[in-house]
Amino acid sequence: MSFSFFKPSRPKTPQEVVKAIRDSLMALDTKTVVEVKALEKALEEVEKNFSSLRGILSGDGETEPNADQAVQLALEFCKEDVVSLVIHKLHILGWETRKDLLHCWSILLKQKVGDTYCCVQYFEEHFELLDSLVVCYDNKEIALHCGSMLRECIKFPSLAKYILESACFELFFKFVELPNFDVASDAFSTFKDLLTKHDSVVSEFLTSHYTEFFDVYERLLTSSNYVTRRQSLKLLSDFLLEPPNSHIMKKFILEVRYLKVIMTLLKDSSKNIQISAFHIFKIFVANPNKPQEVKIILARNHEKLLELLHDLSPGSEDDQFEEEKELIIEEIQKLSGLKNLER
Repeated sequence: MSFSFFKPSRPKTPQEVVKAIRDSLMALDTKTVVEVKALEKALEEVEKNFSSLRGILSGDGETEPNADQAVQLALEFCKEDVVSLVIHKLHILGWETRKDLLHCWSILLKQKVGDTYCCVQYFEEHFELLDSLVVCYDNKEIALHCGSMLRECIKFPSLAKYILESACFELFFKFVELPNFDVASDAFSTFKDLLTKHDSVVSEFLTSHYTEFFDVYERLLTSSNYVTRRQSLKLLSDFLLEPPNSHIMKKFILEVRYLKVIMTLLKDSSKNIQISAFHIFKIFVANPNKPQEVKIILARNHEKLLELLHDLSPGSEDDQFEEEKELIIEEIQKLSGLKNLER
């Protein structure tokens, strides 16, 4: 005789899982602050549904994740506009729900049907959602979550390109100097990814927006904040010295304005900043096609520059650094001996 009165529950289909998530997110709209208990219950339902989603996408210890189900979940997420819902409800969601969401986010973005990434295509049809993620840096409660979601999106060239070209990109120059250190650091990580992940996208952007970009980037290089100066100088080397950006670098080193900025950083109180500045300064000096204005600045300041360079050391034995430094010193000495530089 069997005493089993309960049949094992049937696993939910991807459609049912996504519908449950969508319905629980939509239910948050009907709750008010006055209905605290109702809101708490609704948030618990959302948390339970995202925990189920994570189990399906990553396995739950007993069952392995199913690749076909993952694709179907991504398709349903887009079809039911849950991607949009999640972004707009992020500020309401609890910590555990956000944690599960971040885990699932990267998995969902990677799902493909043929050659098409389902969620990426969805973003390409709703680019404004990327703007929504960017402005979340103004909300410190969800800034780090949005930053993680953004960096996953930026792994795809079309989404990175949109952000670079959008009006919201300029907000990063504010976000990287926010008073909250964790948020500012996270914003800089996203900013760095935008300028280094996709060489051809970045090269095209810098070519089209050279003047506007470096006008605002100069503010970071001359910031009173040590961390901002150091990070932005290092990042400048990272993207300026990439081969696809060689034409940008050649244009940059012709400008006296930026030579003066780098020379100022060369005498910064921080040894780390001095060393980073040297690696850009040497390109100005070694350029065989230096314009007259650059030669004049180097000649006028040759004594101070030579003094700085003689004292400059990375702090450990670095033969290549010393060789480069000697070459730069020689070049500056040659310039100091030139007559009638000013026409």
